[in-house]
Amino acid sequence: MNAEVKISPLTFPVANVPSTASITGRAPVHSPEERQALIDEIKAELRRQDAVLVAHYYTSADLQMIAEETGGYISDSLDMARFGNEHSASTLVVAGVRFMGETAKILNPEKRVLMPTLEAECSLDLGCPAEPFTRFCDENPERTVVVYANTSAAVKARADYVVTSSIAVKLVDHLDAEGHKILWAPDKYLGSYVQKVTGADMLLWNGACVVHEEFKARALGQLVAEYPDAAVLAHPESPEAVLQLADVIGSTTQLIKAAKTLPHQEMIVATDKGIFYKMQQAAPNKTLIEAPTGGAGATCRSCAHCPWMAMNTLDNLLETLRTGRNEILVDETVRIKALRSTQRMLDFAKTLTD
Repeated sequence: MNAEVKISPLTFPVANVPSTASITGRAPVHSPEERQALIDEIKAELRRQDAVLVAHYYTSADLQMIAEETGGYISDSLDMARFGNEHSASTLVVAGVRFMGETAKILNPEKRVLMPTLEAECSLDLGCPAEPFTRFCDENPERTVVVYANTSAAVKARADYVVTSSIAVKLVDHLDAEGHKILWAPDKYLGSYVQKVTGADMLLWNGACVVHEEFKARALGQLVAEYPDAAVLAHPESPEAVLQLADVIGSTTQLIKAAKTLPHQEMIVATDKGIFYKMQQAAPNKTLIEAPTGGAGATCRSCAHCPWMAMNTLDNLLETLRTGRNEILVDETVRIKALRSTQRMLDFAKTLTD
């Protein structure tokens, strides 16, 4: 029988979340010629500086395209960490959010790690500050601490294991089989999903992703009625009511694979719309439909795009390469502790067959 899901009463509201609209309003608008010139200059700078671009699925199509065409990589946070760790480039440029740059630095202390902007945060990271999280762990010393990759280096330093959504179920299932009780942070929806699948005894931190938490089950049900032959693909950071409507629940990489392999010709996708760049490549003849986030009264049927991911632009990527600004630095004492839990994630992932 599954253990009861226990969610900590602790919660830390995320202040000053930038809106995608406001970011788009600040970003320069380029003519096709200007855009191409920026892309060409970025590619030249990457070559000149022995640098490789690693981009998350949720960044813009332009950044993903540049990574693709220059020998870089586009993936979820687990494979981004793997690629950066194994690549020979002396400089890693991480297009994503801050914890991804920190993870790259944790694994590659000898390399220079740059990001297009250091302002690109993550609501899960911001909602799990290191000091109160450490107290939470200290109050529950009998539990094995498992944290999602969407956390700061300081939080990873307090953890026993780091996980990403692609391996969370398998790692927790493994720990549960060994008799571990789990303290999980920070995403309560992903944690609840993992607990229900594995039956593990889990105490959950009370955090959520500002993008995935906005998917609405009622509006999604109406969209399913409109497209009855469509498969619903959902990221497990989404609320449980949304996951109950899903045909496939998985990480970004797993959802892209599902879009390619499922027989359905239409896919309703409940995750950040940045994934459509690679998903459309994997399934070029299929119709991709954004799952609704707004519900009744919203100004758009779907606004599923992380505002911090949208801060990564051609302009600030080029400026970072030219100036060396926005370098990620991690205190060495913290890095060594965080490396232990992060390396355990990578080592466990190597034991998996799929």
